[in-house]
Amino acid sequence: METQKKDNPSKKKKKDSTKAIHILDNMSLKDIAEKTGLSSKDIIETLTKKGFTLGINDAVNESIAKIISESFKVELELLTYEEDVRERAISQKKELVTRPPVVTILGHVDHGKTTLLDAIRESNIVGKEHGGITQHIGAYRVLHDNRPITFIDTPGHEAFTQLRARGANLTDIVILVVAADDGVMPQTKEAINHAKAAGVPIIVAINKIDKKDVDIEKVKQQLSKEGLLVESWGGDIVSVEISAKEKTQLNELLEMLLLLSDMIELKANPSIEAQGIILEARLDATKGPVATVIILHGTLQQGESFISGNIYGKARALFDENGKPLKSAGLSVPVEVLGFTDVPSAGDVFQVIPDPEKAKKISRIRNSQIEKKEAPEPEHLTLDQLFKKFEEGKVKELALIIRADVQGSVEVLTDILPSLSIEEVKIRIVHSATGNITETDVLLASASNAIILGFNTKVTQKILDLAKEENVEIRSYNVIYQLTKDVKDALNGLLEPVQKEVYLGRAEIKRIFRVPKVGSIAGCMVIDGQITRNAQVRIIRGEEVVHQGKISSLKHIKEKVTEIKKGHECGIGIESFKDIQEGDIIEAFKTELESRK
Repeated sequence: METQKKDNPSKKKKKDSTKAIHILDNMSLKDIAEKTGLSSKDIIETLTKKGFTLGINDAVNESIAKIISESFKVELELLTYEEDVRERAISQKKELVTRPPVVTILGHVDHGKTTLLDAIRESNIVGKEHGGITQHIGAYRVLHDNRPITFIDTPGHEAFTQLRARGANLTDIVILVVAADDGVMPQTKEAINHAKAAGVPIIVAINKIDKKDVDIEKVKQQLSKEGLLVESWGGDIVSVEISAKEKTQLNELLEMLLLLSDMIELKANPSIEAQGIILEARLDATKGPVATVIILHGTLQQGESFISGNIYGKARALFDENGKPLKSAGLSVPVEVLGFTDVPSAGDVFQVIPDPEKAKKISRIRNSQIEKKEAPEPEHLTLDQLFKKFEEGKVKELALIIRADVQGSVEVLTDILPSLSIEEVKIRIVHSATGNITETDVLLASASNAIILGFNTKVTQKILDLAKEENVEIRSYNVIYQLTKDVKDALNGLLEPVQKEVYLGRAEIKRIFRVPKVGSIAGCMVIDGQITRNAQVRIIRGEEVVHQGKISSLKHIKEKVTEIKKGHECGIGIESFKDIQEGDIIEAFKTELESRK
């Protein structure tokens, strides 16, 4: 045992030495040099060669951090100030305490969601002696068995999901309200899908049991078809039969809520700088910008400075859901905060920063980054547009992302392409790597105004769709000469008309027929657009393109046809490809010449 104790620290030390060095989004180049042990001068010289001009006191963004990582072989992980606080909060195990649950009620319209909210609020509202709700701040607390529960008064499923999409993990439990006389309806199914997508546990409240001729077992059967098997049916989903109108079994519902909360073990750190989520915000005519915040770590004190997204402020005043002034707000407490310099966005993290000057600095840095993102120039270029922009004096460099099948090709291209630079326009390689083009490549190209060049690589439809959404050009080549020629011609304004791909349609292979002397014929259903004879096609299996070629034959029943439209069956022969499988997608397209604009 003693030997193991001696060995473990060294193993741990070795493991820790490979961990990424955490840097914050408000750190200057000088701060990073000190933290990594690198020379500020060396970092500045390297960045200058890469086309970035930074001073020693300038803040480092994600792109700069990545260049420093790659150039100096150090692993840097850029964290926001908020992420750093959250990591510190959950890492201090001894400081963690049980946090009251935050609950959202979802369900179909007219199934009693609002009635249930009102019934719980009227019978259990915290601070009831103040006359009930005097102002609406989007959330409120109730007490059950002397334990607080926070309810979010969300307007619907979309708002719930929008908060989740922004990374606002605000809801701990969802109460799904289903009317006993109506059963599972379209919005019930939507609510189930939203909750499942968010990974939030569900309690089912079967409402309106006071009505005559209700069939509760039928409701449970309908729920089972949607993947919610309640406990009485042998599943693990808690269900409570209630009447919100008659206030029947509301205490039982709250008891089950607290029991589930105990099971999922909600923990938070009350000793860290306060952190929460903006539930909603508005510009008040008399109070100025105000926001409802739900505190998830720490305790917010009146007078503390804070940051939320790119907006900073100082908590001039705090109010609870009844409009009562507060000096502080603890875990899971919804609180209205006054003192923002502008109206923040719902879903943004609210973070206390003890130093007001640091809060202002972070706000200034984030605003400058937003301004750069929102600036109309530079636009996302295509090679076709390059010469026109050059003539207008708008292009000084061509940024490229290189993806190739093997490292040798990557090295050749990263060596050749910069040498093609002309006096007025320089070529900069933003990133190069082996393997297929990824989502990260597209997002990096979007952020850095780069063009993606692929050599002997495959591009999935998912990546093509993302590139279209981000307005990023992807060019694929199989011959290095053609790749370099296109880049060279673009730089010199001599680019010939290019082939533009035009999407036609998609068909799913339902069955495969083996025809003597002909080969394999795919029995298909056209699921989108149309399939035309002699079209070019991709065979997509899962998310991977396994073949690209041409249609050799197209038939409807036994007749040869020139095209088949959506919703019709057909037989498709693929030229020089036999390895088709049921479930494969055949994507048809054509290419057209498009002149340079």
